[in-house]
Order: sequence, then structure tokens, then C-alpha cells
Amino acid sequence: MSKRAKLATLVVAGIMPVVAGAAPASAAVTPKRSCPVDYGVRITSHTTYRIPASGAYFKDGPGGTISASVTRASTITYSLSTSLEVSASYLFASAKASVSGSITKSVAVTTGHSYSHDIHAHKYGNLQYGSNGFKVGWESNRTNPNCSVTVLASGTAKLPATSVGWHYWETSS
Repeated sequence: MSKRAKLATLVVAGIMPVVAGAAPASAAVTPKRSCPVDYGVRITSHTTYRIPASGAYFKDGPGGTISASVTRASTITYSLSTSLEVSASYLFASAKASVSGSITKSVAVTTGHSYSHDIHAHKYGNLQYGSNGFKVGWESNRTNPNCSVTVLASGTAKLPATSVGWHYWETSS
């Protein structure tokens, strides 16, 4: 029997010789996945957070009425905790986009804001002026060429908002 006849017999019988290193015709070639290297900051959590103005705390009582006004100007600035240096302006841009459009790097407390509140009998009234800001969790990350993400640093930041005002609470002493 000739070589051609033997090959025809194998093909008819359903047996196909396999040449080492050859891929079957039906195998699809999967290209290797690739992503551009990119760096970013992601806001992981946020809660409202009261940021007090320095020197703007008052206490009165027991009972009666507590009144106060802002008589000096001060500035409340952001705070940032991290284990690795991260651009504060990049963090603020990320937080502003993710949390609130009114987040600022600092907010000025101006004069002329007065407040008065009745204090319950046998209690002390407390007043404190400040910003109604946010405490945010954040992480700085890098997208790798294989599309995985590596966290480079993480931390928390206390960010003031443009909203300022008085905070009142009562205590027993």
C-alpha cells in the first residue's frame, strides 16, 4: 500500500496524524491583555465630619441662655494622613468629584455670625463654630500593564466644606 493510500485510510477511519507543535485549525489565538499604566486616587468612604474653628468654643450654664458670635477670623484647612506622599490637590479633585461639589482646601471663618440657644435646667450649653465637612477614606493606586491594580498608599483626610456654622450640645458639667 502506498503512503497516499495509508493516509486516506487513516482519514476515512477518523484518525488524523498529529504533527508535534502544530495547532489544530480550530484553535483561536488569544492576544495577551494589556492596559496602559495609569495612576489615580479613589475615595473609598465618606462621612460627614464637623471641623471646629480654632478658638471658637463657648460654654455656659447651668441653665439659662447661651449666646455667641464670631469675633475673629480664622481659616480651617484640610488634614491628610498617609504612609506615602500623595498630591493633596489630586486628592481634593477626587473627593470633590466623588463626595461633594463644595469641598475646599481651606475655608475662612468670618466675623458677624451670632447664635443663641436656651439651655435646659441643670445642664451646660456648649457652642462651637466650624465647618460642616467630610472625613474621607482614600487610596492611591496604579493600573499595571497586565490590568491588575496595585494600591500604593491609603489613608484618611478631613476636608472642610464651604458650609460653616454653630454646633450646640449640652453636658452635665
